[in-house]
Amino acid sequence: MEHSPHAATTGTTGPLSGIRVLDLSAYIAGPYGCTLLADQGADVVKIEPPAGDNLRKYPSTLEAESRAFLGVNRGKRGLVLDLKQAEALDVLMQLVKTADVLVHNFRPNVPPRLGIAFEQLRQINPRLIYCAVTGYGETGPKKDKAGYDQVLQTMSGMCALQGPSEGPPEILYGSVVDYYAAALVAAGVSSALFERERTGEGQYVGVSLLRSALTMQSARMIWADSEPKDVGRDMRSGGITGIHPTREGYLYISANTPHFWQALCEKTGLGALAENERYDSVRKRAMHRDEIVPKLHQALTARSALEWEALFGDAVPCSAARTIEDMFDDPQVLAEDMVATYDYPGVGRYRGFQHPIRFGDKAGDATAHTPQAAPAFGQHSDAVLRDAGLSDDEIAALRAKRAVL
Repeated sequence: MEHSPHAATTGTTGPLSGIRVLDLSAYIAGPYGCTLLADQGADVVKIEPPAGDNLRKYPSTLEAESRAFLGVNRGKRGLVLDLKQAEALDVLMQLVKTADVLVHNFRPNVPPRLGIAFEQLRQINPRLIYCAVTGYGETGPKKDKAGYDQVLQTMSGMCALQGPSEGPPEILYGSVVDYYAAALVAAGVSSALFERERTGEGQYVGVSLLRSALTMQSARMIWADSEPKDVGRDMRSGGITGIHPTREGYLYISANTPHFWQALCEKTGLGALAENERYDSVRKRAMHRDEIVPKLHQALTARSALEWEALFGDAVPCSAARTIEDMFDDPQVLAEDMVATYDYPGVGRYRGFQHPIRFGDKAGDATAHTPQAAPAFGQHSDAVLRDAGLSDDEIAALRAKRAVL
């Protein structure tokens, strides 16, 4: 890969070292996609408007910054530009000349008005990988509508299938569509960078929340010609695999295979169930769940969730229900080097996630990129502008006009 001098400027390491990304996106999908690129060594410059990324304003028990913003934007440098001003647009164009990637989540009708549509920017930098994150895609009747995670969950059938069969739809909390879209951003951009090595040309990469929501449901998006419209698409295995109450706490059990079903029955003292031909397949157990589940629940009252987890060991895939706080000191999480200590103005030291992908054959490999905290508002504006060749006097003039903050 033809590397620019950005790695020397930022000190980053990793397979994407030397790649510079301009992140104009907000909220989660685009920004976290760029964070995944930063995790792999890219120099990501988060470009915010004077009002800041709206994610900074989300509810948080941290006073100085939103917990969501810190978690979604690690490893970036921060620049504030008022793109409504011609001088700020000129700065952006200067940055585009040497950038490898630009990511935004404007609606399709906005970039042409700002002068930053793909066809406009490719005239400045033919090697630019241009990634647009939209709600519904680039065409169709909804292309200019604002799209949000839970709106697309509800539209795409996820909520209907998450809720009980006779009850109302239920949201999947945790912004699952946004985070999956972020993974597609990182994958799509990386693939485009790889193709650029063969062709020498940049290209457009489109990621939408609608595509992401349906991609996540590829196993449900199967409809044979011979089937009616209202065909069963719930792939849950019928009551045995799921979360169950114990004497203390809740336990998730997965016992779909014959081996795991046999072990579950033996370790809970329900060996007779394993010998019963009425229950010898996942489909049969789903049909007779009302006979099996009460017996399983009664057996599980003998121990706590943590005790059952220890007793099942490797014989039955399971987990006691834990909180996210438990993950900070979980032995497996620590062994995989997933928690780092960061420092952020006004917040101080905090622990957060790191290393979504391992490069190298062991944890802590020297080639792995260690991410930094999310940028404070406009934290690196001067440094980024100097990298782009602007003098201190030019930067001062931009600040005086509040084109840069």
